[in-house]
Amino acid sequence: MEYVYASLLIHEAGKEINEENLKKVLEAAGFEVDDVRVKATVSALKQVNIDEVIKTASTAAIAPAAQAPAPAEAPKAAEKKEEPKKEEEEKEEEEAAEGLGALFG
Repeated sequence: MEYVYASLLIHEAGKEINEENLKKVLEAAGFEVDDVRVKATVSALKQVNIDEVIKTASTAAIAPAAQAPAPAEAPKAAEKKEEPKKEEEEKEEEEAAEGLGALFG
């Protein structure tokens, strides 16, 4: 994913997406660069109109939410289901704390 993100950052900066630029961005972000993945990413993106993909992706993500309103009862049901999970998590945390106490006790 980081290779795609770096490519989008390069594109947004108005620079050419090439191996050198992609390596620089990844290294600056602290990633260990894999030359094979760099070449594959650059090669794959040469045939992609990034502006068009971004435009299409942003409208596609918005459209389903606008078309399908959520049922009014759904949030109440979701809240009821989350309560038992919270209780289970609290019990697990307490058990973990007891176990740590035995180590140092």
